[in-house]
Amino acid sequence: MEPTFSEKNALALLMDLLSVPGKSGDERAIADVIIQKAKSAGVKSSQIKEDDVQKKSPYGGNCGNLIVKLPGTFRAPRRMLMAHIDTVPLCVGARPVRDGDVIRPKDSDTALGGDDRAGASVVLNTLLTVLNYKMPHPPLTFYWPVQEEVGLVGARYVSPRNLGQPKLCFNWDGGSADEICIGATGAYNVKITVHGIASHAGLHPENGVSAIGTASLAISDLIENGWHGLVVKGRKRGTCNLGIINGGDATNVVTDRCEIQAEVRSHEEAFRQRILNEVKKAFERAVKKQKNASGKKGSIDFEWNLKYPAFLLDRKEAVVQSAEKAVESLGLKPTLVVGNGGVDANFLSDRGMPTVTLGCGEKNVHTVNEVVVIENYLKGCQLGLELACGQR
Repeated sequence: MEPTFSEKNALALLMDLLSVPGKSGDERAIADVIIQKAKSAGVKSSQIKEDDVQKKSPYGGNCGNLIVKLPGTFRAPRRMLMAHIDTVPLCVGARPVRDGDVIRPKDSDTALGGDDRAGASVVLNTLLTVLNYKMPHPPLTFYWPVQEEVGLVGARYVSPRNLGQPKLCFNWDGGSADEICIGATGAYNVKITVHGIASHAGLHPENGVSAIGTASLAISDLIENGWHGLVVKGRKRGTCNLGIINGGDATNVVTDRCEIQAEVRSHEEAFRQRILNEVKKAFERAVKKQKNASGKKGSIDFEWNLKYPAFLLDRKEAVVQSAEKAVESLGLKPTLVVGNGGVDANFLSDRGMPTVTLGCGEKNVHTVNEVVVIENYLKGCQLGLELACGQR
């Protein structure tokens, strides 16, 4: 049976979801809209689950992951379709308008929220269409994670059991409909606290040790030795960015504390660890270079944690082959890509649920120039139906 597809309904659904605010940690309103539309199509309350992942999140939140599970009309491995429902804060207040072949924000001071309301609409449109037209399908899970934008929180802490232990997982969070993301880099969060020695900057600056000065020496070291920005050492590649620096309260005090937040990325865990170690050593060297008049030095505290693991699926994986066949069915040539940013698929694939990420028209995300390319969004919806029916 060929999937029944209404472009008009799919676009109307997207406009509805784009109009609902829902920054990370504040997804209650958009979750309620999805629940209401699912119930209107016949989803029973017993088939809807909202977990309490927000209780595990460092950011709190007013909503957990939203999960809908349907029994199959025929026996086959369970498939999961997913897309996160949170947006970055810049999208709050967005008013979507159609402008030719794209949807854009009406106002110049907001982003659109296509990342990832376009994906969330693909998943919801698939659910509604499958139910409204009573399409045959394998066991299906429809999953809308929360707090993706602040560290893949929903996917990190979701219970595989709540998802029904799916065997093939398809995530919509990208641009072109012909691209299939089969892998992504891993990352560490890093927090460095530099401790200096305070003194009066006008009367006795020699008695102080500047935490800002120490940080500056370390940063200079990293840049000069190729451990900041794009990091290339032989065949090894990664990135390092010291993105946030806070320190000092007054210009007449030698700063005794400076905090730096950074991230380190690489597809290879061993090289990611090496970059991390080089950052730490640069700050340790910097501490030794600064002493006050009494010979005293400052110190550092160096903390890090896993932001998300890297993953790479084999092209022979069933989920990859299914995605390729579905893209081909639309007359497109599938392109397999490996991303340098994290997506929910990082944690799911790492936890035994192989997940590919597909395009749904997102472009210029996280900016006021964000748009959704309608053609790619509609093709994303067609892919959703192809994959949900389990024939590919």
